[in-house]
Amino acid sequence: MKQPRPVFVCQECGSQSPKWQGRCPDCGAWNSFVEERAVEPVAVAAAAGHRYALGGGSQGAVRYSEIESTRAERISTGIGEFDRVLGGGIVPGSLVLLGGEPGIGKSTLLLQATANFAHSVGPVLYASGEESEHQIKSRGDRLGVGDAPLYLLAETCIERILEEVGRVKPKLLVVDSVQTVFSLKFQSAPGSIGQVREAATQFLFTAKGHNIPTFLVGHVTKDGNIAGPKALEHVVDTVLYFEGERHHSHRVVRAVKNRFGAVSELGVFEMTGAGLKPVPNPSALFLAERPQATPGSAVLCCLEGSRPILVEVQALVSTSSYGMARRMAVGLDQARLTLLLAVLEKRAGLHLVSDDVFVNIAGGMTIDEPAADLAIVSAVASSLRNRPVSQGTAVFGEVGLGGEIRGVPQAALRIREAEQMGFTRIVLPAANVEAGADAMATGRDEPRAELVGVRSVGEALDVLLS
Repeated sequence: MKQPRPVFVCQECGSQSPKWQGRCPDCGAWNSFVEERAVEPVAVAAAAGHRYALGGGSQGAVRYSEIESTRAERISTGIGEFDRVLGGGIVPGSLVLLGGEPGIGKSTLLLQATANFAHSVGPVLYASGEESEHQIKSRGDRLGVGDAPLYLLAETCIERILEEVGRVKPKLLVVDSVQTVFSLKFQSAPGSIGQVREAATQFLFTAKGHNIPTFLVGHVTKDGNIAGPKALEHVVDTVLYFEGERHHSHRVVRAVKNRFGAVSELGVFEMTGAGLKPVPNPSALFLAERPQATPGSAVLCCLEGSRPILVEVQALVSTSSYGMARRMAVGLDQARLTLLLAVLEKRAGLHLVSDDVFVNIAGGMTIDEPAADLAIVSAVASSLRNRPVSQGTAVFGEVGLGGEIRGVPQAALRIREAEQMGFTRIVLPAANVEAGADAMATGRDEPRAELVGVRSVGEALDVLLS
């Protein structure tokens, strides 16, 4: 019988070549080609037919108006913050991908969620390719799993995992991780492009065909992206990223894709000896150690998904001891910081050319929305002039290249959160004052906090640092 021909596949983008190449012509990655054995065309056709049969198959086209609208009942994981990120709970038949740095707490979170799920809904199959049953059991004892119908399987073969799915008939399936499992249809190593794509396809049709919600744990690269082909993120219904600093006790779960809920939704947890505990009020956590009347500090009303959160923006401006001033940003885009410093130079008359500027989001949070511009500008100017921003003042707003302060969405949510945290003055874009006041006045005479609208960077600095 003729042996299948070898194919070299780029592990970064999935590009194929009949021979090995040092540099991928498509994505430019070096030393990324790995040899894989191509499957015979007849075997591929037969396997494809079998795999697609798991999805139930199509019964023909149906007219749009004849389809009845159905709303799937979501199933709670017993962890409120995790349900928030998922869009209100687990959707039956959904495929969820959870990625994060090694040791961040992915397995701990899923073990807690599956234990609660097993207690309240039914049996759960937890397939791990990285840990033995005894290792998972020791962690479960620490988390207080108890006598739940939770089935553990230390297996890396996809076909064997699917056999156990047919035997156990679980209400929830967890695979930890998708880079460690392999299919007998391929001769390549686990984690390769072909194996990851095959694993995603197999678990997709299992989830859809048997209506079993499935969680896949994914490794991340040194750049912070989920390892494997980008098609893996396109196949799944929801992509979650588990973020957090090793030196901080809190962890953040962020949704970057969700077919059943809001994108960029955020869930905050605190790592303790008994596992991950939800943080219902993240603003209090991030502002707990804020210093009193210290120059270079400003409170930002940011928005993550549908949740408003107050964080502290810290800035330090010092005279440069080198020939060229340094700019460093932690928790925000450094290019955005450079742009805002140029606006301060040109529009507000602040001389920062010969000064080092360091900006940090306290608590390890990462902020990427334009509404953080005004808080960054305020913190930098406060440090340069050595004048603190008032302790009861919160700010938000986008800064344009002309020095103007532009309006931002969801101003009412930001104002309400600041009021609940006890802030008495809120500096915001003038375009948001009227809408914010109208929304906040609903149910009472007037907002509890003073709303100060500003139209330019200079006006904002006069208000904040006067």
